[in-house]
Parts: sequence; C-alpha cells; structure tokens
Amino acid sequence: GLGIPAEPLFRSENYWEGIFMIRQATVQDIPEMLRIYDAARAAMRAAGNPTQWSGGYPTEELLRADIARGVSYVLHDMDAAPHAVFVLIAGDDPTYAHIENGAWRDDTPYATLHRVASDGSHRGTFRAILDFARTQYSHLRADTHEDNHPMQHLLCAAGFVFCGTIYVADGTPRRAYEWIKESHP
Repeated sequence: GLGIPAEPLFRSENYWEGIFMIRQATVQDIPEMLRIYDAARAAMRAAGNPTQWSGGYPTEELLRADIARGVSYVLHDMDAAPHAVFVLIAGDDPTYAHIENGAWRDDTPYATLHRVASDGSHRGTFRAILDFARTQYSHLRADTHEDNHPMQHLLCAAGFVFCGTIYVADGTPRRAYEWIKESHP
C-alpha cells in the first residue's frame, strides 16, 4: 500500500553487521536513495574516480523509472533507513551486445547489476547484494568505470571475471565482468 515499504525479499546474515534486509524500492525511498548516491559519488571522487556518475547521475527520473519497472532494490537494517541501493535487471543489456578486447564467457540468459551504491555506513554490503542476486540468477554481468578500483576489486573478489570493454549509452568505456554459477548448465 501507499507509504508502507515493501516486504523484505531477502535476509542476509552479515558477519560484520548482523542482518541486512533487501526489498524492492518504493517512491518513498527516493530521498534516501538520492542521499546514498550522493555519498557514493563523494567516495568515488575521494578514491580517484572523478568522472563516474557525474552530472547528477542517476537522476530522480531514472530512479522512478527503475522503481516502476520493479528492478530497484534497497538494503537496510532491521529498523533503519536504507544504506545501499542497486538495480538488478534480467535479460539482455543492449550495451553488452558489443564487447572489445575480450569476450563474454557464456551466452545463456543473464541478469545485470547496475547502479550499485552504498552510503559507506556498513561493511559487507556488496556481499549481501550478491547473495541476493545469486539466489535469483545463476549468470550475472556487471560493468564499472576504469577508475572505479574499489568496485573492480569487489567484483573480482566475488568471483566475477573481467571479460573486456563495453560502451555505455553515452559512448564511454566500461570494464565488463561476468559471474557464472559453477553448476550452471
């Protein structure tokens, strides 16, 4: 209903922080989502990534569209406001059709992680997001900016393999990664 957050879809036992809840984002989450993206942009700048997510990306309009499509999720503690946000989209990503300096390892159906961000207040956030995504899909893809070394490290540490370079809608390059479940057919 209106004003009531969606029911949690997933509980993640977290070594550092206890239990994270993941649920679909609602329009009521937008102010917190914008706050999280602001914090993530500041962290990227501080880590030597000056251009990713510039110009107010992702916009409130994009967040609303993601929510309407049912692909936007938030992480929160048992009783607290969201501290991380991400998008998980099943199906072919048009920007992944062309890859340079490498190749995708698997052409079976996949889901893509996009716009993963944390406000930095909790450890283990990315692991919780992956735990959730991996319960839904056995084949995941993601991409990140060449200057986003923290995300590159997180992806590789989580079993993603660097596959090559893709280009996002504005024509800028991104490092593309893929994870395939071991028992994946």
